[in-house]
Amino acid sequence: MLEYLVSKYNYWMYVVIILIGFYGMMAKNNLMKKLIGMGIFQWAIIFYFMSISAKKGATLQIVSGHGAAYDVARAIDYVNPLPSVLMLTAIVVAVATTGITLSVLILIYRRYGTFEEDEIIKLMNEKGK
Repeated sequence: MLEYLVSKYNYWMYVVIILIGFYGMMAKNNLMKKLIGMGIFQWAIIFYFMSISAKKGATLQIVSGHGAAYDVARAIDYVNPLPSVLMLTAIVVAVATTGITLSVLILIYRRYGTFEEDEIIKLMNEKGK
């Protein structure tokens, strides 16, 4: 059992990185630190999915031959392209989310002069009265 757990060390590393990002999003009070935690969380998930799509000794799915003389394809010999395609989409979404969040944080800082969530809520309540 221990040998099996040690052989999957990369998955345990991803779990630790995901938990670090989750901690940054949930426990920190600074909005910029929350954004950094979200980025760590997103990239850890992307790296995890890319690692599960890798196979030792596998090749790309390229059909060899011309005409009717194709080799018989065995799925075990090829890398699964689906996780790579999905994670490419996830990278685009992560970059877009980070960019929009940074622009909103700039506006919040210009208006309230801080990134601290408690201070921003207090200033919003004072302005609302």
